[in-house]
Amino acid sequence: MEEFLKDKIQHELSRSVEFEKAGRLEDAFRHLERAHVLGQASTFEHTRVHLRMLMLGWKMHNLREIYGQIIRVIGAATKTPLGIYPTGNTGGSNVWFFKPMPIAADLQKILDESKSH
Repeated sequence: MEEFLKDKIQHELSRSVEFEKAGRLEDAFRHLERAHVLGQASTFEHTRVHLRMLMLGWKMHNLREIYGQIIRVIGAATKTPLGIYPTGNTGGSNVWFFKPMPIAADLQKILDESKSH
């Protein structure tokens, strides 16, 4: 994965940490979802984002998210190397893990730009 896309993923992860520190956990999770969309083609990034979602679910005391993320961590680590992941899926437990979803325009632009770097 090229540096351009890694930087964009890291930006979303950093924003998540900022919101988490401010106690804005829903906003923090939203940035993890954005990082998920950008990084889901990379086994490392995909798994890392799901681990962060698991930790945030724990902090939110959200049992559904905790359980869902445990399954998703395993799936990201084992299915992504085979190219099995639903494009655009935001990665939270509120969405079926095999459901493809439309990609937000700003994230699609980043993904398109990453192909030219």
